[in-house]
Amino acid sequence: MAVGLVNALTPGEARGRPHPAPADPAAAAAAATEGVRTGHPGHREVTEAEAAELAGIAARLREVFVAVAAGDIDAAARQVNALLEETRARPLLQRHDGEPWHLHFHGPGGTVAGDWGASCATGLAIVLGGEFHDRLGVCTAPHCDRVYVDVSRNGTRRFCGTACQNRVKTAAFRARNRDS
Repeated sequence: MAVGLVNALTPGEARGRPHPAPADPAAAAAAATEGVRTGHPGHREVTEAEAAELAGIAARLREVFVAVAAGDIDAAARQVNALLEETRARPLLQRHDGEPWHLHFHGPGGTVAGDWGASCATGLAIVLGGEFHDRLGVCTAPHCDRVYVDVSRNGTRRFCGTACQNRVKTAAFRARNRDS
């Protein structure tokens, strides 16, 4: 979900094109809903006020991915620790909406941004505190800065998705053919 929120709500470039932050509150709410639904498909629509808060969380989550991509695990860990403290993340088993018991990292009565911020920060903390901390990344394709989590077997992912991978491989192929 951290990837979904960062890629939906933070400005930059995506697949060779500018990717501005959603300009108006309604577009921000739609983007935030899309970001949340990457991790929780049945989530309700996000309000405009919640979207504004989630955009702030997404910007801070982006810093974690950027720090890891730059090899600065210490900065990434400091950012995650700050988010964990601010959101007062804590594990709690809950059962609601006809679902079985499952783990949450926020208590009842929180805000959407705070609750998802706590969950995303906890997830990133687990990754950073383990052997797979180098699996967080920022797309290496030209004109793309979308983030990803590398879940491949060999851990060699460099792109946010197949569109960027294909774009880079096609450009390399054309360059080789042009040179020969």
